[in-house]
Amino acid sequence: MANLTWEIGAVRITCIVEQEALRQPQFGYRNLTTEMIQGQDWLRPHFATEAGELRSNIQAFVVESQGRRIVVDTCVGNDKKRGNPAWNEMQVPFLEDLAAAGFARESIDTVLCTHLHVDHVGWNTMLVDGAWVPTFPNARYLFGREEWAHWSKETASEVGGDMDPEVVEALIECPAVNADSIRPVIDAGLHELVEMDHRVTEEVRLEPTPGHTPGHVSVTITSGGARAVITGDLMHHPIQCALPHVSSKFDHDVAHARETRKAFLERYGDSDVTVIGTHFAAPTGGRLVKAGEGWHLSGEG
Repeated sequence: MANLTWEIGAVRITCIVEQEALRQPQFGYRNLTTEMIQGQDWLRPHFATEAGELRSNIQAFVVESQGRRIVVDTCVGNDKKRGNPAWNEMQVPFLEDLAAAGFARESIDTVLCTHLHVDHVGWNTMLVDGAWVPTFPNARYLFGREEWAHWSKETASEVGGDMDPEVVEALIECPAVNADSIRPVIDAGLHELVEMDHRVTEEVRLEPTPGHTPGHVSVTITSGGARAVITGDLMHHPIQCALPHVSSKFDHDVAHARETRKAFLERYGDSDVTVIGTHFAAPTGGRLVKAGEGWHLSGEG
């Protein structure tokens, strides 16, 4: 598949897709029905099917800014033992696709995780001779200080918040993720704990968007009078633009996440900002346009 790219002033953003999926609403949402999806005609064909299934991607973004090569989120990763069968011991050509797009893993100098869920940290490491080693050996890995303080806890009851314990154990799996995707980076001395408003370059900075996790951030890009924002998981699907009350089963604090989402939509709606959804299927980015009580994501951006 062709890689989507965006030019934001002097900054170039390239999307590398690890996986594409069709999801039933009950997979990831608390209060969403098939009928609600089918009632949003604008979602078809890019974001939903006629049958009311949601199109969703797991993907990473390479942000090129002021000579830096920054990977935002690192997907699920290969060889990892996971409770979700679709993610268990995967074998996908993500690194080959990254290299084919012009980004050899050795050329990456910064890895930025919007949060530390399983599908955002997987390619932090790779399996070499039976051991987990950092995938990007020349990079500094930026972990949010507040996020790490939360996810360094070891039990589902400590980290789960509003999430169902079974969801935490099966899909978040914090002890396993820490062991194979985060601790090896720390042990290698490649990590840096940063604040939620950290500036990566003069053009790229973090924006606090907590709720999905306590230290969740989005990534804003400002260059040459143009602006963009990579959402992270404050929204998982464009339907949450139109129906911001729809909540993810994976939100740590449902009410906080909902308020963060509504504030984000008001802040960036009807503006020139290109909104790039971390899990949005192609075309993935666009402008937020007011529609009734909510917003639509246009294909222009």
